[in-house]
Amino acid sequence: MQYPDTHGNPFDKENSGNILSVSSLNRMARSLLESHFPAVIVEGEISNLAIPSSGHWYLTLKDKSAQIRCAMFVNRNRMVRFKPENGKQIIIRGRLSIYEGRGDYQLLVDGMEEAGAGALQRAFEELKAKLLGEGLFAEQAKQPVLSRYEHIGVITSPTGAAIQDILSVFSRRFPATRITLFPVAVQGKDAAVEIVKAIELANRHAAKLNLQALIVGRGGGSLEDLQAFNEESVARAIYASDLAICSAVGHEVDFTIADFVADLRAPTPSAAAELMSPDQQDYFELLLGYQTQFQNTIRQSVQRARQQLLWLIKQLKHPDRRLQEQAQNLDRLDIRMRRAMRESIGSQKAELTQLRRSLLASSPGQKLQHSQLQLSNSLKRLKQAIQALSAARQSSLGVLSRSLNAVSPLNTLARGYSITYDESEKVIRNSDEVKVGSKIISKLDKGRITSTIESVTSDEP
Repeated sequence: MQYPDTHGNPFDKENSGNILSVSSLNRMARSLLESHFPAVIVEGEISNLAIPSSGHWYLTLKDKSAQIRCAMFVNRNRMVRFKPENGKQIIIRGRLSIYEGRGDYQLLVDGMEEAGAGALQRAFEELKAKLLGEGLFAEQAKQPVLSRYEHIGVITSPTGAAIQDILSVFSRRFPATRITLFPVAVQGKDAAVEIVKAIELANRHAAKLNLQALIVGRGGGSLEDLQAFNEESVARAIYASDLAICSAVGHEVDFTIADFVADLRAPTPSAAAELMSPDQQDYFELLLGYQTQFQNTIRQSVQRARQQLLWLIKQLKHPDRRLQEQAQNLDRLDIRMRRAMRESIGSQKAELTQLRRSLLASSPGQKLQHSQLQLSNSLKRLKQAIQALSAARQSSLGVLSRSLNAVSPLNTLARGYSITYDESEKVIRNSDEVKVGSKIISKLDKGRITSTIESVTSDEP
């Protein structure tokens, strides 16, 4: 409402039409605020948080020098993915308004999220859940990372401490390993893009450079500093890599999405170098052990050869003596051969005698006689079994015949009874089953009688 430009007293009667009620004034102010501030985004700290039984949220959003009351109704706060607490830094989206009942200036909140590290942490958890669902963290998708390589690529900052730590460890443990640096930014808006390109470049030239594995890492830092290694593009580049990748980001407590996707996670860049390089001191000790073993083997071989030579010298004899020994051996072998021939001939004679006896015992005539005797005995037993079975069957048949005659309806008919049928040859058991004028058939012991019913009488009272 516009007041007229007048120099008169605004409280005079002629200006009474310009007087507003409190409700009207609050309503006008509310309309003005909502039309000029329909959507604002504000960052601040939560204080005076209240959550009544209605489920609405009431809080004060403040910074170092000012504060504003806020209200977030239950239909909106259900979509908030974190628990608000006093002292937490948040970013809210809403519209300015006035609560007419009290005339309080307030911000009606439509959306709320954590500010700074809180938002990054939530984004981290969301991406982690997404990639986990797609199987990017599955153990069966990971390649084995060996403890020794001839050539390893390192993707990190060329000026950071990580590359110096890696080079120092390889120089100390196994300096024969070749290291190729793929320089990238490890934080900032372009870091993720550079890391992805470096991974793709290393895989593209792996055969030419004889690259066998990659280390992707940097030193520790805050969640914002490590954000490049929590980007989805970096995670998918690591997953798609044909080269085995060891993720070496941060210190012991730092975990990134890259750690979960990589084939191996090392807590620090130095630890990655430790895991992917053998200790040359172990090789020195192994070589010393082989040297000692070879020396002992050669010493033992020489000693055995010397002993064998001495034994051979002792075994040397004069030719005459050797001829005498050979003659004695020849005589002994002749005696043994003659004895063996006699024993063999005797054994063969005994075997021939046994075969002759066996042949006579298995003569066809004897077998035929034995078979005829068996056949005669079997025939006798068969006749006896048939006679016994026939007698048992006749006895059983007589019993069954007597039982059948006892219950036979023919015997009943022979005693003067009859069976009555209707025209369809159905047995009549009750007088209710026939009517006057119907024909009935009576079966007697000998013959049948056909009758017409003149009357029907029931036995029931």
